[in-house]
Amino acid sequence: MSGETSPLKVFVQAKREISQLFSELHAVIRDSNGFVQDDAKVCDLELISQEQRKSLENYSSKTEGILEILQRDCMKVVFFGRTSNGKSTVINAMLKSKILPSGIGHTTNCFVQVEGTDSGDAYIISEDAPNERRSIQSISHLAHALSKVRLDSDSLVRICWPKHKCSFLKDDVIFVDSPGIDVSPDMDKWIDKFCLDADVFVLVVNAESTLMQTEKNFFHRVSSRLSKPNIFILNNRWDASATEPETVEEVRQQHLERNVSFLAKELGVMEPHEAGDRVFFVSALETLQTALAGGQSSASVGNLLEGFQTRLLEFSKFEITFQECISKTALQVKFAQHSMNAKIIAKNIASLWQSIYDVTISKRKLVANEMIEQRERLDFTEKQVIIVSEDMKRMIDKTTDDLHREMSMALSDEIRRLPGMLEEFDRPFNPEPDDLSVYKKELNFHTEECLSRNLHFRYSSFAQDALFDTAKVMHETMSSLLPDASHVEFSSLLPNRSFEMTYHLDCPGLCAGFCEDIEFRFSLGITALVYRFLGSGRGARHLQGITEVPRSVSYGSNSSDLSASSSPSQDTEALYMFLSKFSSVTSGTTVGSLALVAVVGKAVGWRIIAICAAVYGMLYVYERITWTKKAKEEAFKRQYIDYISWQLAQVIDLISRNCSHQVHQELGSILSRLSHHIDQKKSDLRKELANMDENVKHLNEIASKASHFKSVIEALSSKMDQFIIRYLNPTSHI
Repeated sequence: MSGETSPLKVFVQAKREISQLFSELHAVIRDSNGFVQDDAKVCDLELISQEQRKSLENYSSKTEGILEILQRDCMKVVFFGRTSNGKSTVINAMLKSKILPSGIGHTTNCFVQVEGTDSGDAYIISEDAPNERRSIQSISHLAHALSKVRLDSDSLVRICWPKHKCSFLKDDVIFVDSPGIDVSPDMDKWIDKFCLDADVFVLVVNAESTLMQTEKNFFHRVSSRLSKPNIFILNNRWDASATEPETVEEVRQQHLERNVSFLAKELGVMEPHEAGDRVFFVSALETLQTALAGGQSSASVGNLLEGFQTRLLEFSKFEITFQECISKTALQVKFAQHSMNAKIIAKNIASLWQSIYDVTISKRKLVANEMIEQRERLDFTEKQVIIVSEDMKRMIDKTTDDLHREMSMALSDEIRRLPGMLEEFDRPFNPEPDDLSVYKKELNFHTEECLSRNLHFRYSSFAQDALFDTAKVMHETMSSLLPDASHVEFSSLLPNRSFEMTYHLDCPGLCAGFCEDIEFRFSLGITALVYRFLGSGRGARHLQGITEVPRSVSYGSNSSDLSASSSPSQDTEALYMFLSKFSSVTSGTTVGSLALVAVVGKAVGWRIIAICAAVYGMLYVYERITWTKKAKEEAFKRQYIDYISWQLAQVIDLISRNCSHQVHQELGSILSRLSHHIDQKKSDLRKELANMDENVKHLNEIASKASHFKSVIEALSSKMDQFIIRYLNPTSHI
């Protein structure tokens, strides 16, 4: 530092600078802590550990505490000595104002601290009333040994003196006056209370005597509690040497040797050559009187002894040396540890933000890579879903087609088994119309129940297996499009085997047009013969002039066979025409019948005709006798079987398609649920991508913030290095 700058100004400037640095450091730590606390992502992404968060909070509290200490830190000098050695006068001389009570005998009864205040008026604060400001005139009542108010020797009275009246106070110097060290045995208590934070000690001794053992013992105790305290020795009242000019130098040398020996050898707080610069021979009273007179001539000041100017210069030299010493000491004592703490804190905070930055960049890379994988997975899933969905639809169509064919075959087989089913129907048969109607209803119900049961037994398990196998393939194919973590949830969509097929046969509806014919019909009658020869439903209807289905209809394995059997050939058509004409001729009139008999009898003989007629009649009688309820029931069932077989043959395709449609609907529903689940997963993937994108943006912000905080901390650390070099480096000049 420049030699033109006052040493005390250096302390003030250094205090201002380090306070500013700590304010900035605390602000950065506070902002860092606030950012970490407010930004949930920092904790959610585990960018900072719980231990690091706690350390950050601790650093904030620590810097805040140091700031408070720095605001209170001042350069403190404590004056000690025996009673009536002039301690208060020395302080008054340095303050250039008679503030402290002084005089002969025991004057100061307690510790008195003089500190600066920005207020324009001086005031006093005592320990018993810390919030009460008292008038400066009350100091003589509080601190004077002759006052009626008796304070304990370790009590403290604070005098707040306007800073503009004293350069020392303006530069944050605090003076502490003490009672005589020979009036109280509580020296250890004094040391603990007033000396541990002192920057400089001034031992005021009486130059008319010598350094006493009491004074030595006290500073031995101070030295044992503090490491190498800074001590000045003022040999006060040196103006007494003016009365003995012939021995002044010898006495001065004697005092100097004893003082140097005490400081260097007995206390060991400095080297001998340094100790010589800490011993001064002054007259505080002369200096005070000169200061109060405003630096006027000796005549105006009063009766000053010879050599007072030399003593004034000595006191001024003491003040300069004192300023240099207390400034250096205070810089080291007050700021060295704080500056090192600031360096450590700044280093740790910078390291913390570097750690956060590194973790953030690593997380960002992981999230970015995961985003790429998710996008590729989403694109692949969307493309595969289209392809797989088409494959699944084709698989469903194939399954339903197979089931349609199987159902057609099963129903055709069941139609062929109808005679056996009807044999199981054993309800009593009564040809009366009312009873017959009930019989037909129950027969329809029995037929439908048997058909449904047989189809369920034969076809339902096959349909369930086909449905389950197809659904399982669909499930496995669709699940391959999902990540492994979703397979457990997706497995809940796998269908169970509870699917039940419903068969809409509607036998009552199919047989609604059935008209039974259980009237007696001779098997060798003309009409029966025509039926026998024709054998076709269409030919019989043409012969009878009716449109009802014949009693006997042949049926095949399916509807196509039945249709083929009902198509006569061209030869059969010619026979239809002949028999039709013949029947018309023979049945038209009795004359025609008789003519036919006459022609035949003439041709074969009447005997043969009689025999044939007898046989014919016997056959007729036999058939007439055997035409019982049982025969009627059998005829009814044959007609019913022929009719319902023909009707079922017409709806085989419709029933089969209805059953396969049920399976198609079930598989379509399963595919829809699977597709919906896939769509949900795709939507989840898109949301995850959006969240990842937000995370990447947020991580970029965190990384930028971490880099910013680290840069600010490093800049503060650099400023702290410059502060240390400027003010705390032993090679720096004040």
